[in-house]
Amino acid sequence: MKKWLIALASLLMVGVLAACGNSQSSSSKANDNTVKLVTPKTLTIGLEGTYQPYSYHENGKLTGFEVELGKQIAKELNLKPKFVETKWDSLIAGLNVNKYDLILNNVAKTPERAAKYRFTVPYTSGKSELAVKKGNTTIKSIKDIKGKKMAQSVTSNNAANVKKLGGVIVPVDGFAQSVTLIEQGRADGTVNDTASFHAYLKQQPNADIKLISIGSAIKTTPARGLLRKDEGPLQKQVTKAIEKLRKNGQLGKLSKKYFGSDITK
Repeated sequence: MKKWLIALASLLMVGVLAACGNSQSSSSKANDNTVKLVTPKTLTIGLEGTYQPYSYHENGKLTGFEVELGKQIAKELNLKPKFVETKWDSLIAGLNVNKYDLILNNVAKTPERAAKYRFTVPYTSGKSELAVKKGNTTIKSIKDIKGKKMAQSVTSNNAANVKKLGGVIVPVDGFAQSVTLIEQGRADGTVNDTASFHAYLKQQPNADIKLISIGSAIKTTPARGLLRKDEGPLQKQVTKAIEKLRKNGQLGKLSKKYFGSDITK
């Protein structure tokens, strides 16, 4: 009898331990799906704040395409949006030290970044275009830039792509200077992302340039949200919000407001 009672007690103990194990497993699984936020009930977003029309200041107020996108994403997540402005050189590093939950700053996905961080779905198309002076008849397609003077920022991806296609680089400090050199006849053209061209033409509709599609000659580099590797649950929620905003047309409306056209397609 005594042996039977001992055996029964042992079986009950095994059952209790198994239940505890299942409970811990469930708890662990629940924790894996818990959204981690820098500040409770707040979606903290890192951006430059000096990158018109993505994020910039107007009349002392932070505004722009990615600012409004961030607000809409936070609304979909039932969170309060908070923006932290940081220079590009230290923007991604700020994510590593929990300065913000998410970066919205026209960040492209690269193999190096993908190895260390998580990305959302794209919220821009990332297409590039070629700009030449309106009266130019020698450049009709991207193939025609071989041997031509192309105004590009020397260290940019655009410059690297132009070199591969045989273009001769004319160094510039920024986008506006590229357009100026084309208008002055000191450069034959420039390659840049569609969003930059459309934003510029929205501000300068009389600029003496025309845009030429480059098709698939240059790989697209769409903008995506950037998160830490341990933010899997938040990544899924932000991605879901972006997909909803695309589907209901809000993403396209924001693009037309700030770029003058839909650069999300």
